[in-house]
Amino acid sequence: MAENPIELKDLESDEVRPLVESFKTVMQRIRDEVGKVIVGQDDVVEHLLITLLVGGHCLITGMPGTAKTLLVRTLATALGLNFKRIQFTPDLMPTDVTGTDIIEEDSTTGHRVWTFVPGPVFTNVLLADEINRTPPKTQSALLEAMQEQSVTVRGQLHQIKPPFLLLATQNPIELEGTYPLPEAQLDRFLFNVILDYLDSDDELTVINRYTTRVDMPIVEPCTDGEEILKFQWLVRQVPMSESVNRYAIDLVRATRPTDPSAPEIVKRYVNFGSSVRATMFLTLAAKARALLEGRYHVTEDDLRELIFPVLRHRVLTNYYAESDATSVDDVLRGLLDAMPARG
Repeated sequence: MAENPIELKDLESDEVRPLVESFKTVMQRIRDEVGKVIVGQDDVVEHLLITLLVGGHCLITGMPGTAKTLLVRTLATALGLNFKRIQFTPDLMPTDVTGTDIIEEDSTTGHRVWTFVPGPVFTNVLLADEINRTPPKTQSALLEAMQEQSVTVRGQLHQIKPPFLLLATQNPIELEGTYPLPEAQLDRFLFNVILDYLDSDDELTVINRYTTRVDMPIVEPCTDGEEILKFQWLVRQVPMSESVNRYAIDLVRATRPTDPSAPEIVKRYVNFGSSVRATMFLTLAAKARALLEGRYHVTEDDLRELIFPVLRHRVLTNYYAESDATSVDDVLRGLLDAMPARG
């Protein structure tokens, strides 16, 4: 990410205050624009904004017909960023994602030369639609892009211009024709967000909105890449007290069944807990959530609210959990009960 010229002194200082005020205005405008199209998914929209603000990536899990693709497309429009979409299928090849070298004739010399043709991963917002419909070999083509914001083809490194946001949708694993994502790739997603069914009132709103008009609501861009990079810098300046930092560490360590602090529900149902990457992501996400709520400090409640999307794809349960019909979210709820907020 490009360096920001502002040298932080205080989030309420005269130097930083204009950026903070712009942040508040832009984030609310984005919510309003997305709300023109998407109904009843305020928490999911907030999680996607947090993903953007910390420079992460998000996995969106939901049944077909829950507006996963529409949500991502609408958000990209509101962000004013370049947007591309890949429909993942069983026959998709890695080069269909990253791009490839082709042989072309140089018009000046007449010699044949290798020319790199960028794939759809070279964009600001990439929608990996139904990512679990393609085999692991193609899924793994995104690993370098997610971690390093670059792609290596035939030994040549090609940088992806920031900001880069990967939003991947997937159908539940139990549906036929899906491939579980590798653990290494799952761990690179900041969030795993569950897009659930709407309640009856929101469903009625959707029906009334989309069965009485032909044209879609027009979504206006609210920001641009340069401003988003400044917002990403701003989020990292939100302070965290040592006690809140310690609480974040303790929450993640408690997901590891071999850790002395692990509660009984973790020891019984968990095979593998979360790594230090989860602690980093939980901390960053909490900073973004605090700023979105107009606060310049992180609380333990921020951590508790975000533990589910941050950890549900990083905790691997065992046979006993399956036999007792205990989900990862059930385990995390038990963990929170065993580790109440200290503030």
